[in-house]
Amino acid sequence: MTRPVFAITVGDPAGIGPEITLKAIEQLKPRMAAGEFALVAVGDPAALQNIAAVLALTCPPVISQEALARLSGAAILRTPAPDQQIAPGIVSPEGGEQAYQAVAIATRLALEGKVAGIVTAPLNKEALHLAGHDYAGHTEMLADLTGVRSSVMMLAHGSFRVSHVSTHCALEDVPARATPERISRVIDLTLETLHKIGIAEPRIAVAALNPHAGEGGIFGRHDIDVTEPLVRDYVARGEKIFGPVPGDTVFVKLRGGDYDAVVAMYHDQGHIPVKLLGFSVDPETGKWTALNGVNVTLGLPIIRTSVDHGTAFDIAGKGVADATSLVEAVDYALQLSEPAGRA
Repeated sequence: MTRPVFAITVGDPAGIGPEITLKAIEQLKPRMAAGEFALVAVGDPAALQNIAAVLALTCPPVISQEALARLSGAAILRTPAPDQQIAPGIVSPEGGEQAYQAVAIATRLALEGKVAGIVTAPLNKEALHLAGHDYAGHTEMLADLTGVRSSVMMLAHGSFRVSHVSTHCALEDVPARATPERISRVIDLTLETLHKIGIAEPRIAVAALNPHAGEGGIFGRHDIDVTEPLVRDYVARGEKIFGPVPGDTVFVKLRGGDYDAVVAMYHDQGHIPVKLLGFSVDPETGKWTALNGVNVTLGLPIIRTSVDHGTAFDIAGKGVADATSLVEAVDYALQLSEPAGRA
């Protein structure tokens, strides 16, 4: 392909996915006109056309898969039409099926080399399950669709990057999942990704599982018996890996520039600091005014980035959703697709 084409999966059509997709395309039109990349929205054209009328925007044309190689701007690739009209803000199996089909189609196109990567708008897990697709989320679905045994979720907000040892599981199950093999895989994939984006000598901190990294064993021995020997092995190989660093200070140090990324042990340990930085809130109204941050799936044979927020059913169809995170996700996908990377 002469320029990279990225597939944006529209997500659940009852959420804000169609709206932020169109808004992102509108914002990125100058860059597409300059030949930087092209975008194809994978989803139900009706959902995009409906929100386009609300936003007073022109909807991109619907094209065939064969036309992707010639795409120079933005277009829509149709998913199988639902049996009924999908209303904004309503959880439904039809919405879940649409979201699944978009990801399945885009993933196949990426595996075939017809798109350079996929950028996903949010789906609703309840709707996904109602449609018969029992995945905990995009990360697990993509691992299955690409035949990967395990993948890694990394959240990024500017230079603030956090990879996760475990994500969608009960907190009580985390210690058993935080094995030396799993932690090593997360570190290795994080190192690989940081190299891809132009960081020559990545510095990665491994967050402690227990308070104060176990306090000499008083609060548990996982950090002492599992993480410490692992970090020593990486250091002996010349890698700049630090830890276990107590969870109450590691993210302050990351924000201060001591590290390029942190490996978090569980979902909330990693998600809370990223979302605290990425979600802007109006102090007068308490409402979100901007949503920043990118979700990147590591360990797949394809590039996949995503927004770092949900379907926001409460504002779907109203024309007030913020597309910043989706624009950032396109940028991250572009950065990962460039062979030399860029700092």
